[in-house]
Amino acid sequence: MATIKKAKSILDRSLDYLLGTMIVAMTLIIIYQIFTRNFLDFTPRWTEELALLLLIWIAFIGIAIGFRDNLHIGVGVFVGLMPKNIQKKIDLITKVLVIAMSIIFIYYGFRFTFLMHGSLMAGTGLPQSFLYSAIPVSGILTFIYGVEMFFKDAIHEDFDDDAKEAMEAAK
Repeated sequence: MATIKKAKSILDRSLDYLLGTMIVAMTLIIIYQIFTRNFLDFTPRWTEELALLLLIWIAFIGIAIGFRDNLHIGVGVFVGLMPKNIQKKIDLITKVLVIAMSIIFIYYGFRFTFLMHGSLMAGTGLPQSFLYSAIPVSGILTFIYGVEMFFKDAIHEDFDDDAKEAMEAAK
């Protein structure tokens, strides 16, 4: 179990650093594009495409990190108002749906990635499969974090206090 926790910790830190690096790179590319367009009267054709590529990867990795950190918009207040047995059922359904969604991302993401391998992106010359590979990568990461959620008590547990406050405010 210690090995699994260590591997997950390494994965978590790696994803955080990767995401941070991608955000910095995208920001620098956009600043470079603005500078060259406004002061040098030309725009490198690769800058917009590379910034968009990074944005897509950031968004899809962000999906997995959102599940890891329990950051996605939820109906925790609503769930917190329900009886405990219904809360547990909703929690289980949510976990199953996260894993099902990740499997769909993996399956169709790989299919689409292989389908797009033959075409190139105009600005960078990279295969379009590099762009679309963010989908199955996100699916794999979300699957890992979805399986981890099964070992946690509840997804909506953090919102119990909010539900009580909402009940009191409604009175």
